[in-house]
Amino acid sequence: MARLGDLVFDCARPAATARFWAAALDGYAVAPYDDAELARLRSLGITSTEDDPTVLVEPAGPGPRLWFQLVPEAKNVKNRVHPDLFAADLQAEARRLTALGATVRGSHPDHLVLTDPEGNEFCVFPAPDAPWCIDHERC
Repeated sequence: MARLGDLVFDCARPAATARFWAAALDGYAVAPYDDAELARLRSLGITSTEDDPTVLVEPAGPGPRLWFQLVPEAKNVKNRVHPDLFAADLQAEARRLTALGATVRGSHPDHLVLTDPEGNEFCVFPAPDAPWCIDHERC
């Protein structure tokens, strides 16, 4: 039986997009660069971690790792898969995420649709224990 390992985001600016998601998600951080990884990047002609073509964001505990990889083509269609986030206060979370670089694209009675700085869609739903959660099966 397979299990979820990593979620991979194609993007034009992996380091910046990784920082957004590390800040957006509770308990996640951009993986630190050790000497071996910095040497590997230098061997590829990359002298700044800002130009790293594959940036890893790791959870502090259980959860999938997030990889952000450089791709040459621009995003031009809707995501076929997107993350759903949960928050106690949708409006406060929307303000926090937009301050990080997200854009609100839609508002529905039970959730918000946003995009990250690269245009990747994601939704924010009420936390399961929120008293105003409309559909406890969904949120």
